[in-house]
Amino acid sequence: MVAEPDENPDVVIDPPATAAGDARAMDARRHATDGRRRAMIEALTVSAIVVTGVVTAGSALLPDSYVAMAVGLVFLGATWAFVWRGDDARVESSGLALGGVVLPGKLDLRRLVRSAGQALGWALLFAAVTFVPFYFGWQKFWHPRGAFALGLEPMKALNDVFGQLVIIALPEEAFYRGYLQSRLDEALPGFGWRTDPATGARTPRRLRLFGASLGPALIVTSAIFALGHFATIHDPARLAVFFPSLAFGFLRYRTKGIGAGVAFHAMCNVFSELLGKGFRVY
Repeated sequence: MVAEPDENPDVVIDPPATAAGDARAMDARRHATDGRRRAMIEALTVSAIVVTGVVTAGSALLPDSYVAMAVGLVFLGATWAFVWRGDDARVESSGLALGGVVLPGKLDLRRLVRSAGQALGWALLFAAVTFVPFYFGWQKFWHPRGAFALGLEPMKALNDVFGQLVIIALPEEAFYRGYLQSRLDEALPGFGWRTDPATGARTPRRLRLFGASLGPALIVTSAIFALGHFATIHDPARLAVFFPSLAFGFLRYRTKGIGAGVAFHAMCNVFSELLGKGFRVY
């Protein structure tokens, strides 16, 4: 005896395997949503309380000569606590391997030289593109009078460059671009979602720009970066660091590491200091 087909075409009964697959898909989606929520809570809590709060308090309480070092140690400590002490895969995905220097085992010199060369190359490219317009913008903002004159003491200049690179740029980039931007990328993987009509798979919408895949974490990180600078010195001009932060974040996405951002960040600070001292503005 052959069973007759269902005469009601509007009734569709999914086979058990499909129903089970749908349940698994829903569980996976719910788990992913919970993971993104936890990542967002952690990132905002760490940046607002542990780092910005401690940094603001330290800037207010410590002597000026100790502030930069103390702030750098806070950023590095937070990065170590949430990334560097973890497994190698987490360090790599956060762009914090630094050419393999911070990873256990024998150092791969080829990788280190390649990473350093790539970082320096991207930093120099960005400096070549941005420093000229920055100079004219700086002139309009500060209205310096007199000619540029700068007397450099080689050792002092070398010490200043080292400080900008190791005490300021490295800790800030390690925390903001290495930890925070990477963690926010987990919480905010894209500008909404795209659904594949054939498979039903959902993928985040991201912006492709010059070979980099950009997400909303770039904007959120830059906003937190700017607010952190404003919290330490209550000058609205400090909020302008939002814009170079976009460049630092782009370099993090494009190169998969923080090295280029560290180098370009230090170059920006040194260039700004040269203009301020050379025109005797600050």
